[in-house]
Amino acid sequence: MNLTLKVWRQKSRTAAGAIVDYQVKDISPEMSFLEMLDVLNEDLLRKGDEPVAFDHDCREGICGSCNLFINGRAHGPETGTTTCQLHMRKFSDGDTITIEPWRANAFPVNRDLSVDRSAFDRIIQAGGYVSVNTGGAPDGNEIPIPKEIADRAFEAATCIGCGACVASCKNASAMLFVSAKVSQLALLPQGHVERKTRVENMVAQMDKEGFGACTNIGSCAAECPVGISLENIAILNREFLAAKATSNNLA
Repeated sequence: MNLTLKVWRQKSRTAAGAIVDYQVKDISPEMSFLEMLDVLNEDLLRKGDEPVAFDHDCREGICGSCNLFINGRAHGPETGTTTCQLHMRKFSDGDTITIEPWRANAFPVNRDLSVDRSAFDRIIQAGGYVSVNTGGAPDGNEIPIPKEIADRAFEAATCIGCGACVASCKNASAMLFVSAKVSQLALLPQGHVERKTRVENMVAQMDKEGFGACTNIGSCAAECPVGISLENIAILNREFLAAKATSNNLA
C-alpha cells in the first residue's frame, strides 16, 4: 500500500507544533501500525531528516506505552485494540492517515507523538497499592474470595494505563483509570485496610494533576482497548462518598 501520513511534529514541550505530510510506499497489510512508523523513520534517516518520536515498548498490547490518536480515535479504527496491535490491513491503498499525540493538559507533549504520562504514576504512588509484609508467596487459598468478586477485581486490574480514556474524554478526565485502580483493590479483602485513605488520596492527586471532571459521557469506556467498564466509576464514587462521610481529612 502507498499511504499519505499527516504527522504531528513538535520539537519540545515549549515549541510550537504542526502537522507535516509524509509519503510511505510498499507498506504490507501484515505490518503493525508501529512497524509502518518504523518504515517512515528509516526513510527519514536515509534522507538525513529527524525521525518521528513515538512511545512504544512491548508491542504486544500489554504495557500501555503506545499512545497515538489515529484519524480522530485513540489507538485507531479497531475497537478493543492498542496501537501496537493495530495492523495496516485496517487501511486501504491511497488512504490518508492523521497521527497525533494524546491531547490533555496533564499529558504534555515531550516531542512529536511522545507524551509524558507520569501523572498516572503519581496517582498510583498516592494510593494505588496495599501495604503488606514481603516474603514468600502466600498460599493462594489462604484468603477465600468468591469467584464473582475475584473476576470483577481481575477485570478492573486489566487496565494497562495507556491513557486512551483521558485522550478520548472531552474533559480529559482520568476517572476511568483511577476507578479501575480503586475498584481492583476495594473489591479484595487485602485492600480494605487502606480503603478510605486510598480513594481520598488518589482522587486528590488526580485533581492536582489537572485532569478534568467526569460527566458520564462514556467515550472513555468506548475507546478503552481492554474494555474497562463504566461500572468502576460508580464504584469509585461510592468509595469516595463513604470515605468522606467518615474522614478526618477536611480538605
